[in-house]
Amino acid sequence: MKALLSRVALASVLMGASVLALAATPAPEGAKVSIISPADGATVDKTFTVKFGIEGIDLKPAGDPAPHSGHHHLLVDVDQPIAPGQVIPTDDHHLHFGKAQTETQLTLAPGKHTLQLELGDTGHQAFDPVIVSKKITVNVK
Repeated sequence: MKALLSRVALASVLMGASVLALAATPAPEGAKVSIISPADGATVDKTFTVKFGIEGIDLKPAGDPAPHSGHHHLLVDVDQPIAPGQVIPTDDHHLHFGKAQTETQLTLAPGKHTLQLELGDTGHQAFDPVIVSKKITVNVK
């Protein structure tokens, strides 16, 4: 009986934690991110600088619990941003800037690529509604 109660208690805790993990952080009204450079349609070298813009929300490192704050994630060749409340993955298409960086050197293969910023909260979750930049296209020579 004790084992059953322990399992029920553990399951309840895990279910509660998973529900909380999916609760999206509300986006501050007027919060915006943008790609300052390169310009949409630009032709760039294989390695180039991407500069990030932010307004209406504080830029803070991942893990900083300050309210109304977040950090950048650069989406490379991604069709859709990550949905509200979902954790932004770490892979070749979702680049994390959890130290509150405002630019990066990016190296891409020759060809056409899309870039878009998505702001994540302290735990790398997408805001609700999502805070994303306009998607731009670059041509890598």
